[in-house]
Amino acid sequence: MVEVLLETERLVLRRFTMDDADLLFELYNDPDVMFFVNAGQPVSPAEVVSDLSGFLDWYDRVPEFGFFAAIEKATGRFLGWFHFVPRHGDDGFEAVLGYRLHRFAWGKGYATEGSRALVAKGFAELGVDRVAAETMAVHTASRRVMEKVGMRLVRTFDAGWPVRIPGDEQGDVEYVIDRADWESRRPQG
Repeated sequence: MVEVLLETERLVLRRFTMDDADLLFELYNDPDVMFFVNAGQPVSPAEVVSDLSGFLDWYDRVPEFGFFAAIEKATGRFLGWFHFVPRHGDDGFEAVLGYRLHRFAWGKGYATEGSRALVAKGFAELGVDRVAAETMAVHTASRRVMEKVGMRLVRTFDAGWPVRIPGDEQGDVEYVIDRADWESRRPQG
């Protein structure tokens, strides 16, 4: 049985299983999806299995954190994944948020919906003090998701990506939201 981490209005975020390798392979071999990761180069089945094994390792180390398959509730269709992984930062217990979705899921609010749900779970249930997310400075769609979630830009840096792509000379950006910011934006009720 596949374990569900959380549900939103339109999404189910569940744990991955090794049976999801084909779903990841399809996602990772869409050049548009992977443009800001590896310039859209093909990914081998072995690389996908290696990533998937890493995803599964998270569940043993920190069960409420890790990489989670995003499933569209209405259709059961695999949309991609979100990650919410811990790291200890200077400002207390921090989680790092990320997402990778199929092209057909872009522009429909899924990245924002899933990200908001993970941020809320982190602050309300998991004791997180701060959530961070990073992307390339030129990746405006990803930056807009972070802003819609309530995150603010805190720094620009060079992540030193191994594959050079157009725009990477502008660097990478980090956005954050802390517990106080999140609580001030929560609907009161």
